[in-house]
Amino acid sequence: MKTITLLGATGSIGASTLDLVARNPDRFRVHAVASGRDWAKLAEIARACSAQVAVIADEDRLPELAEALAGTGTQVRAGSTAMVETAAEPVDLVVAAIVGAAGLAPTLAAIEAGTTVALANKEALICAGDLMTAAAARSGARILPIDSEHNAIFQVLEDVGRISRIVLTASGGPFRGLSREDMARVTPAEAVRHPNWSMGAKISVDSATLMNKGLELIEAHHLFGVGPDRLGVLVHPQSLVHGLVEYVDGSVLAQLGPADMRVPIAHALAWPERIETPVNRLCLATAGKLEFEEPDRARFPALALAEAALAAGGCRPCVLSAANEVAVGAFLEGRIGFLDIAAVVSDTLSALAVAPVTTLEEVAAADAVAREVARSFVAHRAAR
Repeated sequence: MKTITLLGATGSIGASTLDLVARNPDRFRVHAVASGRDWAKLAEIARACSAQVAVIADEDRLPELAEALAGTGTQVRAGSTAMVETAAEPVDLVVAAIVGAAGLAPTLAAIEAGTTVALANKEALICAGDLMTAAAARSGARILPIDSEHNAIFQVLEDVGRISRIVLTASGGPFRGLSREDMARVTPAEAVRHPNWSMGAKISVDSATLMNKGLELIEAHHLFGVGPDRLGVLVHPQSLVHGLVEYVDGSVLAQLGPADMRVPIAHALAWPERIETPVNRLCLATAGKLEFEEPDRARFPALALAEAALAAGGCRPCVLSAANEVAVGAFLEGRIGFLDIAAVVSDTLSALAVAPVTTLEEVAAADAVAREVARSFVAHRAAR
């Protein structure tokens, strides 16, 4: 039986993980669950899975959490230090699903402890990829990807030394066929309507701009140790092929599956074994034709910005991610237009020099500066 610590228990990845855990009580036992502020939902989860520990990042919510879990035997903790210490406690698997920079320190702590980490926190590799992979090399920790595309590559990757290219697929988002002129008029409500996946607003907008695929290229570089020249993207509107690996002999291996996050999560939870999932099975006979095309970087410049940030290295991916988060937030609030998102990111990257990041403190500093600069560009565009 595997013991699990679930960081980010109240989010969508947490919900899917807990669904699979509940369906396999003889295989998994929850040691700890953690969340940011939602003490009520965290308490409900801790009760349902009989967690030994429940951690809330917001220390002001500790009294409510303690009262809600009184008499259950679940130990309650609060604060960022408690989150890091809990992540470092010995378990078989840490699911790192805390969104944003708040997930960096706990994820690094789990890796430094030598624990296998099922990774859903994008910032861990985008902003601090070199730190995370270096720590894993020192401790012997294994990083298992939960993102559908990276998990797909992980499933079909036999030998990095014998591959020609790794290809991530993108649905193309809701505006795949729109001109730049039409995209200038799209609304936040239209941008969050992903054609295939059910996701949060921010990641749905990232999918619409293709920034999400650019961020995933950066993650793939760190996960698989492959240079930018051997990473690519194909637009695949059906979202049934999640990733492809081309080998030096000309063979191409692909992973296919339904658009359901429980598939990659189940793979990471059970690895190196497999467990059953309740998802709808993929039927190629009824799926129809599968289409693939090159992404249009002129209409979707965010992808090219991410590729350039990956090639430059240092703080550039962190700056890219931070500026994008600020710009997407402003778009969702109706302060800037859809096309302004990539423009704000581009302006921010141009305004800041390339610098190395070797510690989490340097990552945090680069993130903070990028956000400040991006906000100034947002304000300028909003005033036009």
